[in-house]
Amino acid sequence: MSSQGVQGYEPRTGKAFGDPVPTTSDSGVGEIVGAAARAFPAWSGLASAERGAVLERLADALDAESEVLIATADSETALGVPRLTTELKRTTNQLRLFAGVLAEGSYREATIDSPDPDIIPPRPDLRRILQPLGVVAVFSASNFPFAFSVAGGDTASALAAGCPVVVKAHSAHPQTSRETARVVASVLPEGVFGIVYGTEAGRVLVQHPLVKAVGFTGSTAGGRALFDLAQGRPEPIPFYGELGSVNPVVVLPSAAANRSAELATGFAQSLTMGVGQFCTNPGLLFAPSSIVDALAEAVGGAGGGAMLTERMRDSYQSTVDSLIAHSSVRLVATGSGPEEGWGVAPRLYQVSLEDFVADKEKLTEECFGPAGIVVTYDDPAQLPEVLRGLEGSLTATVHADPDDHALAAAVLDEIRRFAGRLVFNGWPTGVAVSWAMHHGGPWPATTSPLHTSVGATGVRRWLAPVTYQSWPDALLPPELQNANPLNIPRREDGVLVVP
Repeated sequence: MSSQGVQGYEPRTGKAFGDPVPTTSDSGVGEIVGAAARAFPAWSGLASAERGAVLERLADALDAESEVLIATADSETALGVPRLTTELKRTTNQLRLFAGVLAEGSYREATIDSPDPDIIPPRPDLRRILQPLGVVAVFSASNFPFAFSVAGGDTASALAAGCPVVVKAHSAHPQTSRETARVVASVLPEGVFGIVYGTEAGRVLVQHPLVKAVGFTGSTAGGRALFDLAQGRPEPIPFYGELGSVNPVVVLPSAAANRSAELATGFAQSLTMGVGQFCTNPGLLFAPSSIVDALAEAVGGAGGGAMLTERMRDSYQSTVDSLIAHSSVRLVATGSGPEEGWGVAPRLYQVSLEDFVADKEKLTEECFGPAGIVVTYDDPAQLPEVLRGLEGSLTATVHADPDDHALAAAVLDEIRRFAGRLVFNGWPTGVAVSWAMHHGGPWPATTSPLHTSVGATGVRRWLAPVTYQSWPDALLPPELQNANPLNIPRREDGVLVVP
């Protein structure tokens, strides 16, 4: 970030891209948040179907501008046109998913208990529903300039909930953020969407008294600092942060013996996807030593690329340098990578299970980039106890053949306690956008393991319950009226009723 504003760069060359985008002043943040707060009553008061129609129009508008958006993002991120094309389509599909969530209606959790004067204590007429919180601040992610950024999942779910959104643009892609914001603002009603630029603007945004919740995807250090700001306000607010994750993978003996080449190829592809800049990157692999040669060949034959920012490249280099210097860690493979710009090469390291346990805190630090550690074991019966001590993670994966299933069950008992998504005979990179997806996990994966930042139930973060007691039917929200005019699923006297 320059004194003139937020400057974008081309990671392939390290050269500046476009003009700096002016940073947003404290007063500018206040004006944007104030406009969002004024827009809240009308936006939240729209019928769900009407908000869904707006989200559909926004998806169409982003698709229509895909050529400009993808070209700009490719220049600022070096993620490549094929990857960015897929990511933009994922982004517009997220918006359409939430339009469907609004039409289906169960996200409001409408619940009705009929009056019963004969029970103790007597029960009046009670009707409960979820309602939107207010203005939501969303922090864009560096590694997903579309899907976790200006019009990404946090923004889509908050808008679906009925909350206006103010986005803090990521400094790694200011021009992409500005172009995306232009499209979003052209579709949404005035004030419902705003965007701010600059690190200080982000801090001011979190502390603004009219902001009622925050969504964040980024580093553990950055997320923790903002979480503390959100909790330290005179009125503390929810902070939903997706932070760090090593995403452990366990390869059991029969799988390693029967599928070593297949597993090695899959691991290398997952490790290096997007130059390793995925929150679900499999950075830690537990496997028999018999598979190390195949892993080394696959990673050694893999290519790296340019990382998103110079700072990320330097952090990656610092982490791999520290692993090389570790007395118990052995470098077993180095792939290829460009020398110009912010290029890096994939790396694979090996450590024994015993040495891993001896320095677990250091060896479970997230490495943002295409580097992984294979922890080799001789006795698979030791795995459950070692896994029991791992910190929270977004994902955990098990590769097992039928002969491994008894051990896989013991491993599952451990990983389900610290990971939000459990993968069997697959790889964690690639997060489907659906009703059943959970993209979260215990600290430090997220600040709230109850919630997801991907999928239909992500809307739940921006809603809070309210109960209406003994109100006339005509004054109730349509979702709670006796006739159920919107024909949504409701729980009535303890029974789920689906029209």
